[in-house]
Amino acid sequence: MSTNTLPVTPPQTPQATATKRTLHRTSTARQGGFGSKLTVNGLLVLGSLYMVVPVLWLLFASTKNAADLYGTSSYSLGNFALFENIAAVAAQDGGLFFRWMANSVLYAGFGAVVGSLISVMAGYAFDKFRFRGKDSLFGFVLVGVLIPNTATVLPMYLLASLVGMTNTIWAILIPVLCNPFGVYLARVYATSYVPVETLEAARMDGAGPIRSFFSLGLPMMMPGYITIALFQFVGVWNNFMLPLVMLQDQQLLPVSVGISIWQGYAVPQPEFVPLVITGSLLSIIPLLLAFIMLQRFWKSGLTAGAVK
Repeated sequence: MSTNTLPVTPPQTPQATATKRTLHRTSTARQGGFGSKLTVNGLLVLGSLYMVVPVLWLLFASTKNAADLYGTSSYSLGNFALFENIAAVAAQDGGLFFRWMANSVLYAGFGAVVGSLISVMAGYAFDKFRFRGKDSLFGFVLVGVLIPNTATVLPMYLLASLVGMTNTIWAILIPVLCNPFGVYLARVYATSYVPVETLEAARMDGAGPIRSFFSLGLPMMMPGYITIALFQFVGVWNNFMLPLVMLQDQQLLPVSVGISIWQGYAVPQPEFVPLVITGSLLSIIPLLLAFIMLQRFWKSGLTAGAVK
């Protein structure tokens, strides 16, 4: 006489049950729903199209003359007139466009190099030094991050008027030195990239705070410095309200305001439309070059972080 015995399943602990539920939810998210690869890839494609399509339109439109611009479809090629349009941009107002480009390079480059260095030094000080009121001061920095730049244009204009600084390059160069978001980002990088033990060792060797920063802190924070500089360069390059309010001399205007002036001319004079489009295309070239040239610093920063 045979007896069939059923396997006895041991009771599961609450921890095991919770683990199974977590694994089940993770596998479900991977298999379908909002977190599926198809959904994520679709959203990425839509986001890419949203950013790329206007640039493609700009590329196609800059190769057309005024007749083809209005007589052909947006993404079709007419008579290739890109070089003629560039020559017209260079000849307009005695080459004033390239003066605007040089001004933008000056304003954005100064803000990126000097302003970002100030931000890195401030973020480093907030992270590594102890002083009275540090948290309160950093709170003011965070408040500055939340205030839009356009809200501060009129107060800065009134202050610049009091000291007679309007319609000068200093009305642009001095404000771009202040970057609250750069200070916040620099403090984050200082926490991650600069160990306290390294600074203590430098202090034991006789290095002062300034020497420790420039010899150890700044090289370690170089990926953060490059990132802040790129953000600052793009922000100052695209800045519109501040130079529009501060500057009246067309010789001092950046390219963003200059193209806007041409756009106003294009309403009664359609022949200015190709100049506006071609000038807009030329104005994004320095931004592309900056990102391409500094890409290797980003990669080295990611590699250094992975090794740590």
